[in-house]
Amino acid sequence: MARIVVDRIRCDGRGLCAELLPERITLDEWGYPLVDATPVDAAVEAYALTAVSQCPRLALALVPDRVDRRPVTTTTIGSRTRG
Repeated sequence: MARIVVDRIRCDGRGLCAELLPERITLDEWGYPLVDATPVDAAVEAYALTAVSQCPRLALALVPDRVDRRPVTTTTIGSRTRG
């Protein structure tokens, strides 16, 4: 599964993403996206990919959802490689 993230620096609030994916993205009062943080399921994934690819400022991304939500540090990376 994956989730949608917004690069708030790149986004200029055009709102196309909310038009393409209203199930997951709404707009705040200034027109900037508010993204549902739940993972994107298979039924919506194609629409999410369309929204990501159509963003005029390339401010959206679909990233893998990590099951382990601990911050990645050298300690957690080391413990994973040991087995």
